[in-house]
Amino acid sequence: MSNLPRFIMRDCTLFADRQTKLGQIGDITPPVPQAKVEEVRNGGMIKPREVRLGYEKLEFSFKMPGLDPQIVTLFGFAPGTEHPFMITGALVDETGEVHSAVMTLRGFLKQVDAGTWKGGDMPENDLQVSVNYFKIEVDGDELLEMDDFDIKVRGQSQYAAIHNAMLIN
Repeated sequence: MSNLPRFIMRDCTLFADRQTKLGQIGDITPPVPQAKVEEVRNGGMIKPREVRLGYEKLEFSFKMPGLDPQIVTLFGFAPGTEHPFMITGALVDETGEVHSAVMTLRGFLKQVDAGTWKGGDMPENDLQVSVNYFKIEVDGDELLEMDDFDIKVRGQSQYAAIHNAMLIN
C-alpha cells in the first residue's frame, strides 16, 4: 500500500429523477450524517457526557447556472412523493488508481431559489432536497445506509437489537 494521498475527489455529477446533469451542475453539497446528541450529567458523574439519541435530518443542495425545467418541475409534488437522486464521483489516488463513489438518495425538492437575474451575469440557482434515504458506496462497497428507521454500517444494522426489544423484527 502506498503512503501517497488516496481517494481525492477529481470530478462529480448529479442524476435527478434518473436524468444525468453532467455539465449542468455548479457544485453539490452532499448530505452530512450527524448524530443527534444530548448532554447528560447524572448523579455521581464528575463530568457531563454526550449520549446519542438518533440522527439529525438529512438534506443536500446543489447549484446550477441554468434554470432547468426538469429540475423545477420536481418541486410541488403531493405529500409523500419522493424522487431518486444520485451523486457520483471519481476518486483518484496519487498512484493513478481511480475509484467510484456513489451516493444514492431519495427525497423531495424543498427549495428552488432562482437567485438574482441580471443581464451579463451568470445566475446561480440554489436547490435544496430533503433526504429520506441515503446510501454511500465506494467501489461498490456499501459504507453507510440510512433511512427513517435504521442505519447500516457495511451492511450491518446498528438498530437490530433495539428493533428486537420493540418486537418489530
